[in-house]
Amino acid sequence: MPVISRFYGIVIKMYLKQKEHNPPHIHAIYGEYVGMFTLSDGEMFEGDIPTNIQKMIKEFVFYYRDRLEIMWRTQQFEMLPPINDCR
Repeated sequence: MPVISRFYGIVIKMYLKQKEHNPPHIHAIYGEYVGMFTLSDGEMFEGDIPTNIQKMIKEFVFYYRDRLEIMWRTQQFEMLPPINDCR
């Protein structure tokens, strides 16, 4: 599972499509917490990541939505800069 970003102790990953399922989403790891977030609205649909961290991940998804959707579709993964570098 390629790592596509790291920021504030959060690791963002995307599985290879043949091992995944819809809806298009990313995986986030924060310490012992994990979650899956949709690309359409950045909401966590599975997992136990704390609310304040969920907000940062949602902001990441909104900022990079187009690039994340392209990665999901093409399986051409790239490392994205942390959101703190994009503000």
